[in-house]
Amino acid sequence: MNASKLLTTIAAACMSFSVFAISLDDAKSQGLVGETAAGYLGVIKGSSEVQKLVDEVNSKRKAKYQQLAKKNGISLSQVEAMAAKKTFAKTAPGHFVKVDGKWVKK
Repeated sequence: MNASKLLTTIAAACMSFSVFAISLDDAKSQGLVGETAAGYLGVIKGSSEVQKLVDEVNSKRKAKYQQLAKKNGISLSQVEAMAAKKTFAKTAPGHFVKVDGKWVKK
């Protein structure tokens, strides 16, 4: 799989987990969650419902990242780094990313 196709697959995996009581898009729009430099979601402020959403999305992301790493003969950390770069780039204005340990509105 070429790098462009891998990045597209990673981006799709990161954005596709939103069938929860509160949707991922809603949580991002409300400033409850954001993308981290590790390729996973982080809780900015929230409830047990928000934490559950983050845990479920991150669990699915990690499984997909592990699958992609194995398929492409690269490390999990390499896939996580590529995913973080891709999700940061695709993060909508007004949503949050974690930069140098601090949540920043894009």
